[in-house]
Amino acid sequence: MTQRVAILGGGQLARMSAYAAYRLGGEVGIVARPTDDSPARLVASEQFVGDWSAPALLDAVADYADVVLLENEFIAPDILRHLEATGKTRVIPSAQTIALVQDKFSQKTALAQAGLPVPRFAAVASPEEVLAVSRQFGLPLVLKCRTNGYDGYGNELIRGAADIAPAFEKLLRRGSPLMVEEFVPFTKELAVMAARNQRGEEVIYPVVETIQHAQVCHTVLAPASVSEATARSVAALARQVLEAIAGVGVFGIELFLLNDGEVLINEIAPRPHNSGHYTIEACETSQFENHIRAGLNLPLGSPRMRSPVAVMVNLLSGFDAPAQPIGLESALAVPGVTVHFYGKKLARPGRKMGHVTALGEDLGETRERALRAARAIAI
Repeated sequence: MTQRVAILGGGQLARMSAYAAYRLGGEVGIVARPTDDSPARLVASEQFVGDWSAPALLDAVADYADVVLLENEFIAPDILRHLEATGKTRVIPSAQTIALVQDKFSQKTALAQAGLPVPRFAAVASPEEVLAVSRQFGLPLVLKCRTNGYDGYGNELIRGAADIAPAFEKLLRRGSPLMVEEFVPFTKELAVMAARNQRGEEVIYPVVETIQHAQVCHTVLAPASVSEATARSVAALARQVLEAIAGVGVFGIELFLLNDGEVLINEIAPRPHNSGHYTIEACETSQFENHIRAGLNLPLGSPRMRSPVAVMVNLLSGFDAPAQPIGLESALAVPGVTVHFYGKKLARPGRKMGHVTALGEDLGETRERALRAARAIAI
């Protein structure tokens, strides 16, 4: 019997998840808003376009889908609760998990209560409270939106007391309550993908290093150049994170590696993650296929790498205009490189428009090829 998957969201993560669902013989419905630049709609078996809070639209999705998956964590939990309450479809991850994870303060609280290592943090409701916390945690300090923050949007670095009031006012305009975290002087930013199905089976992908440009992920190195002890520690933390948030599905977990070898958990994304794109070519089962497998409660696939190393480089736009990729021929001339364009109609500076992945034996040489291919492309 054909399994039907509905994905809330129509961006590149939904598009790549749809490809994985089709390989498993499924059908895919994309749920998008009318104003969305939605590349996933181009590959959908069915489209549900409208106001996501409208009961009629949600009921139509529930009638269609065996399982509803998420492309991002910014969906109101009440929408997911409505879908769950129909009794006609499963929602993965659950409304309970999303409500916990999408608020970074409640996310950090759950992790801390589970005894997991996180930076010190506190909720704040005024500049005066930020100042008081700065005296406790020290400076610099990171002021964050508790919800709707991504790729550095919704974060402000507080270097001194004079930064507090303008940063607070700037972030408050985003419509989210705020929190602060101590500034972590890390040596590397790490990430790991973890998957769990409803049977309780789990797989943990290799730990990777992520390199940011202007607070946006630019390069992913797989596996990360860390000790075996650190890799084991990250894998153990990933399993504990899934337990702490009752996580079912695929989760991207970002971490900080400190000078003394300690690892702190930064944030959790309850969905496929940019740091896991390398898995399409580099692993026996991609993050997107395990996203689908977990949702349909199928056996999870092996995360083992097919090559010793892999490097993924994001293709970030430098323009504010209709998307017109150039340089594909030059990029494809680089050996051992795969190019992914997401099919977005509009470019804007810093927007993720695609990625390239290179496989190889040596990290330095593989990274050079991936960067050479990425630099040949302009969008």
